[in-house]
Amino acid sequence: MSITYKDEAGIAGMRTACRLASEVLDFLTPHIQPGVTTLEIDRLSADYMKQQGTRSATVGYQPPGYPPYPGHLCTSINHVVCHGIPNEKPLKKGDILNVDVTVITPDGWYGDNSRMFLIGGEAACSVQARRLNLVTFEAMWKGIVLVRPGVRLGDIGSAIQAHAEGNGFSVVREFCGHGIGQKFHEEPQVLHYGRPGTMEELKPGMTFTIEPMINAGKRDIKEQGDGWTIVTRDRSLSAQWEHTVLVTPTGYEVLTLSAGSPPPPAFVTTTAC
Repeated sequence: MSITYKDEAGIAGMRTACRLASEVLDFLTPHIQPGVTTLEIDRLSADYMKQQGTRSATVGYQPPGYPPYPGHLCTSINHVVCHGIPNEKPLKKGDILNVDVTVITPDGWYGDNSRMFLIGGEAACSVQARRLNLVTFEAMWKGIVLVRPGVRLGDIGSAIQAHAEGNGFSVVREFCGHGIGQKFHEEPQVLHYGRPGTMEELKPGMTFTIEPMINAGKRDIKEQGDGWTIVTRDRSLSAQWEHTVLVTPTGYEVLTLSAGSPPPPAFVTTTAC
């Protein structure tokens, strides 16, 4: 599979899909509280996507060798790294939760993003959980701000890795960001570690996700018996943030932004350049 470069119509389609994906998270945010189940969050997302006119990219998704994914989104709690399946266990104060939403618009464009939620608010969560969440958010943006034509994907991965490891955390290696467009997963693979000057060169029209998974402990992971859920091997906390970005002729545009998106860190001067 080769990299797809979006023309003006494709960029417009991606802008719409990504905004709608972000608006699903906006809608869910006030509902994500202690006592709610992730299955209820999933149900709410399905209803809201129907109102939008979008549909979930994850429900029924079945790559080769996997069972069909049952959820309209992914809900990964505490030591779950990614692909957590919504269930009937209530969230409790002090949990950290990643909600990963991918929608498909009627004209076939995919929008993909995820956010972390500190259940019960920051005061209810441990110092380590708060630090991990913040550093992961910053690491994603450390990668985003480097995006422009001529940069290589290794530059982005290196910046993310340096920020995570410089703060005492580790980067999951087995999962990465990806190109996205009228397919859920396209080239290129966007590693969240690496060496500057390596891998693919960025060119205008590329759209891909940056979605670092950062662990409080060691980077080692394992798969649970459901065929989807990935957890930290040492049961340490894990966090992830995700945006979809466009390479513009002069820089980048963050496509998965909406009214309720968390503001970027202070070192970020623009979301589009």
